[in-house]
Amino acid sequence: MTDTQPVVQSSLERRIDITVNLADIESDVGGRLKQIARTAKLPGFRPGKVPLKMIEQQYGGQARSDAVGAAVEQSFSAQVREQNLRVAGYPKIEPKSDAAEGTLGFTAVFEVYPTIVPADVSAQSIEKPVLTVTDVEVEKTLDVLRKQRVSYVEADRPAQKEDRLVIDFVGRKGGEEFPGGKAENYTVVIGSGMMLPDFDAALEGVKLGESKTFDVTFPEGYQASELAGQKVQFEIQVKKIEMPRLPEIDAEFAKSLGVADGDVAKMQAEVRANLEREVKKRLQAKVKQQVMDVLLTVNPIDVPKALVEMESQQMAEAARRDMESRGMAAKNVPISPAWFVDQATRRVKLGLILAELVRVKELQAKPDHVRAIIDEFSETFEDPKEVVRWYYSQPQRLAEAEALALENNVVEWALANARVSEKPVAFDELMGSAA
Repeated sequence: MTDTQPVVQSSLERRIDITVNLADIESDVGGRLKQIARTAKLPGFRPGKVPLKMIEQQYGGQARSDAVGAAVEQSFSAQVREQNLRVAGYPKIEPKSDAAEGTLGFTAVFEVYPTIVPADVSAQSIEKPVLTVTDVEVEKTLDVLRKQRVSYVEADRPAQKEDRLVIDFVGRKGGEEFPGGKAENYTVVIGSGMMLPDFDAALEGVKLGESKTFDVTFPEGYQASELAGQKVQFEIQVKKIEMPRLPEIDAEFAKSLGVADGDVAKMQAEVRANLEREVKKRLQAKVKQQVMDVLLTVNPIDVPKALVEMESQQMAEAARRDMESRGMAAKNVPISPAWFVDQATRRVKLGLILAELVRVKELQAKPDHVRAIIDEFSETFEDPKEVVRWYYSQPQRLAEAEALALENNVVEWALANARVSEKPVAFDELMGSAA
């Protein structure tokens, strides 16, 4: 059996030519057939007594295929070890037509992992967002919680923003009703974004029992193309006007947030603690995003297509499972791995870069790092100790905590080595409610 040196086709693709001797194959086939003959059962013969010629007729093709596959795999593995190649994915074995007499020729086409030398980040800038939770932020959060528990009472005045209305409406284009433009007993909250801006604005000031006709212009990009950019007329009949009533911050409100004894001060303390945890998590996420972007910038690498394909497949499967968990029929939605290629490529790149950075800079997660993350996860549960035990009994969940600890170590390393400046961030901006 003889082999040639690999030929480089691209940055990560490799090709190895493999030649196997037919004589070696036939010898291996003979051994395989003898092994099969020891236990083979054919009608009219006792086990182990079937003539070898019949065994060859019955199993020769499969034995020969297995022998060739084993020879190719052995040769491929030997060359990979000899040349210290890190194979990514599985090789594609292609037969060759120009093999010498008495031999079979193949070409193994495969990809290797990129060589990564973690780059210096000292010239890179990272803005670290900072925000201290004050009474103002706690009050804003309490207002949000109150709005989530809003009730409505009938109003004896014209409709205002945030009022809830029950209306009948009909839309006409050129005097003719159009599909989807009619409803009865429709509930809408003014200013909630449920309706088009023109429609929403026309609701302010209407009175109970009033009929009103007004124009509405659909946006150019409206999903119903026959209405996009068109001006239509709506006629409405106001059947109910209700104004919002926010709950008072009292014992009942505290109980609705899970404070059993209704202690308002305790509720406010819990809201502050939860808010501080959420703010910390979001600040860390913003920093981590910047660090990952920096690492991708200073470590430009190609990644094996095979790894991207596998990651894309896994992401597509995860999307299907997520849809099914939400009660949607994922089988009716053609979720393609191609949708996730860009995101998968980023994940694979970061995975390779982080792994090498952890190895070179000795950033491995220590048990106390992992425990700190699990403790933080468990803080929001009624029985934190039980949550901790659950994490340590679930290998997959424990691995997730370990991966997060590794990422945190990388972030800390980057912050210690890059140019870091602090930048105050607005509460509404951080929480995604600046509107």
